[in-house]
Amino acid sequence: MLRLVNASRGYDWGSTADIPRFLGEVPDGKPVAEVWIGTHPLAPSTDDDGTSLQEAAGELPFLVKLLAADRPLSLQVHPNRAMAREGFAAEEAAGIPLDAPDRTYKDPHHKPEMAYALTTFDTLVGFRPTAEILRVLIGLNTTMTRKLAENLNASPGFPGIVKLVEQLLAEPPSVDEIAEALASCRELTEQGIDIKRAYVTALEIADYYPEDVGVIISMMLNRLTLQPGEAAFLGTGIIHSHLKGLCLEVMASSDNVLRAGLTSKSLDPAGLVRCLGTGMSRLARVTPEPFGFSTSIFSPDVDEFALAVSQCSDGYRDHTPLPPGGKRILVCTGGEVVVVNSAGERIVMARGDSVYAGPEDGALTIEGTGEVAQAYQPTSDTVVGELIDLVPPYEERMKRSEQRLTQDRRDRGPSAR
Repeated sequence: MLRLVNASRGYDWGSTADIPRFLGEVPDGKPVAEVWIGTHPLAPSTDDDGTSLQEAAGELPFLVKLLAADRPLSLQVHPNRAMAREGFAAEEAAGIPLDAPDRTYKDPHHKPEMAYALTTFDTLVGFRPTAEILRVLIGLNTTMTRKLAENLNASPGFPGIVKLVEQLLAEPPSVDEIAEALASCRELTEQGIDIKRAYVTALEIADYYPEDVGVIISMMLNRLTLQPGEAAFLGTGIIHSHLKGLCLEVMASSDNVLRAGLTSKSLDPAGLVRCLGTGMSRLARVTPEPFGFSTSIFSPDVDEFALAVSQCSDGYRDHTPLPPGGKRILVCTGGEVVVVNSAGERIVMARGDSVYAGPEDGALTIEGTGEVAQAYQPTSDTVVGELIDLVPPYEERMKRSEQRLTQDRRDRGPSAR
């Protein structure tokens, strides 16, 4: 087993306090947005001697991040496998350095991901249903939002929503049009009127990006709040923007991000629309499956990663076994524990500490009083958790809508035909 030293990222949306406190450090007033734990070449973890984890473990298929947001992240999507391979090859051929600000594809991998909340975690993920977006837009009653609603009503469903986003990015509303929409949001929320937090979200984002088209697009997205211990899975091609909170992210080992707003970083609106156009991906809460009586396994049925969260207590008669795995990354998310491998080697972990364990370490157990999250590559024996779709697939919604319409016609009789 190896105790890990990990790189942090100080993006402007990061929290000045959440990650330092989680790691047991004194905040210095500077934002800390992410800590990367894994073998990604842009920020590989090392052992105590400074040796790269990749030398000991090879390339891991997953990447773990500690993420702390104090303000909205960029409006973004992650590419699928085909887009990632194509985009990476093109930028490599063009000679764009990996760390260049305008580089989009940092590797040839897709990037499905799962967020496991450590505090209350707010995020925008995926498009609302057409009818809900129409209610949001029509409720604002401005010239710009009425026009958007007309366009969506003429071309409903997921393809129409993507087309509307493309229109907004190609011809963004003017500063005055955005300000008028925000004034309507403010007036409505002061009257206690909102539609699933669409208006209040736009106002919160406008505190940081008052003139950005992302303020308007944000109202078309689902707002999801995860409580500590809950997880959500985002497939590739899901538009999202995390808003606030601390979470543990587990993802395929990739840093490919296509952005279209709410950021000072390089934008690729055409790439984002192209990625959305590949089709609706899975967006769901992940229901954990039990392993023993002290472990919950969050497995969203992807090849690269699963997450097991285990608790232990000094009151337990036996040590707590962790789920079996090959190459594993352990993060202590609370208390203080001792992780023990099959050879009896012991490493003490306090909150924020991370450890790599390989196949040679065999079965792992923990003792003490605390909690450990273990990221690992699932096997055929890993039980897949139930995924509860936040938005049913477009085809399913259309089928249900047609069934309701047909039933309504039957109920009203021949005169309705």
